[in-house]
Amino acid sequence: VQLQASGGGLVQPGGSLRLSCAASGRTFSSNAMGWFRQAPGKEREFVAGISASGSTRRYADSVRGRFTISRDNAKNTMYLQMNVQTPEDTAVYYCASKWDPYMDSDYQRASAYEYWGQGTLVTVSS
Repeated sequence: VQLQASGGGLVQPGGSLRLSCAASGRTFSSNAMGWFRQAPGKEREFVAGISASGSTRRYADSVRGRFTISRDNAKNTMYLQMNVQTPEDTAVYYCASKWDPYMDSDYQRASAYEYWGQGTLVTVSS
């Protein structure tokens, strides 16, 4: 399985970006997916997750109401729409494919995800 994250870049505070994660190598619609991020000097943290069917979405408290996760199983692609960004959103963002189709109690743990993309850098700065 290969995951390719894209869409990162430089954005001003209050601005928006949309990240994409293109998947190949197995049936995309069989697995839940997630976005994580890692800021300089910090540990990787969960940002958002979506079940295989798209019916269940989870968000970190820090992004709820500002970020929206979605997926298009016909295109084997997951998205993260990021609005009202702040400098605290600056990080490398990673997409990941979960071991199972669900967004259950383990969805915030990196160990619950089987495959990872290479990351895309998002910088929020004026």
